[in-house]
Amino acid sequence: MRIVLVVACGLVLLGACSKPESLTPEQPDTTKSWTIAVIPMGTTHEFWKSINAGAFKARDELAEQGIQLDVIWKGPLREDDRDQQIMVVENFTSRRVKGIVLAPLDSQALVRPVENAAQSGIPVVIIDSDLKTDKYVSFAATDNYQGGQIAGQHLGKLLEGKGKVILLRYAVGSASTEAREAGFLEALKANYPEIELLSSDQYSGATRETAYQASQNLLNRFGREVDGVFCPNEPTTVMMARALRDIGRAKGDVKMVGFDAGTQSVADLKAGDVQGLVVQNPMAMGYLGVKAIVDHLQGKPVEKRIDTGVTLVTSDNMNDPHIQELLHPPLDKYLK
Repeated sequence: MRIVLVVACGLVLLGACSKPESLTPEQPDTTKSWTIAVIPMGTTHEFWKSINAGAFKARDELAEQGIQLDVIWKGPLREDDRDQQIMVVENFTSRRVKGIVLAPLDSQALVRPVENAAQSGIPVVIIDSDLKTDKYVSFAATDNYQGGQIAGQHLGKLLEGKGKVILLRYAVGSASTEAREAGFLEALKANYPEIELLSSDQYSGATRETAYQASQNLLNRFGREVDGVFCPNEPTTVMMARALRDIGRAKGDVKMVGFDAGTQSVADLKAGDVQGLVVQNPMAMGYLGVKAIVDHLQGKPVEKRIDTGVTLVTSDNMNDPHIQELLHPPLDKYLK
């Protein structure tokens, strides 16, 4: 009898100490009170503030349904600080939050931290930029390749199929902008073979300061002959427009197409310094990222890929009501 009791107790202890498994639709969590970490690439640019607002919007709506979320917003200050973002993911994994929503700033460097979180039973939803693993619940983002193609088509039309163009890239390892750049180049190659590419191998870096320096360097070399420019995110778009103003080639003298809808970029579009913005829906990314984590915790099916949409905004349509919602998201309502 003593032997049986010892064996039984041992089995109980082993069960209590066993490693928790990742939640599946067959293992719903019914507590309805969870801590979710939302980790952006950076915390400076308006794009990330919109994602923050979307995450908090989901939290507020779920509270009305009786689901209490503590949404923790934390990320690196700079969008090139891989070590800091890795540390943030690892810290939240150690704290055993119930789920993580992550915008990885490097498609490879964040693979191991995400896979470690999944192995620890913490589900991860990827937003904005892809990751070279499938160990996540869902990926909510723009179709960035399509966005780049839209930019290439628009710039080609603005130039009537002829002229000389610059592509100012963003950063090596950023899957989202690399996809936009690839889509842009493919659109030009396939549809506008007479357009000459002056430069496509220069990178802006993660800050407005480095983007401005890279823009100046390119215009110092090609400023007199360039006819069109594409920039694949907010800081590169803002600073290239500024550099074009500096040399007196704004206002459509050089056709400028950018990405994202920060305050300055929208002002530049309105002023005529930018002729097109390919606009995402970052609030939807934050919102749908948090909702996907909660659905997963509740055992509901979650789509592996969620397309949050992409829209070309020009001076012709920027005052349309649905475009205004994209250009001026209600940040103050949720970021109190």
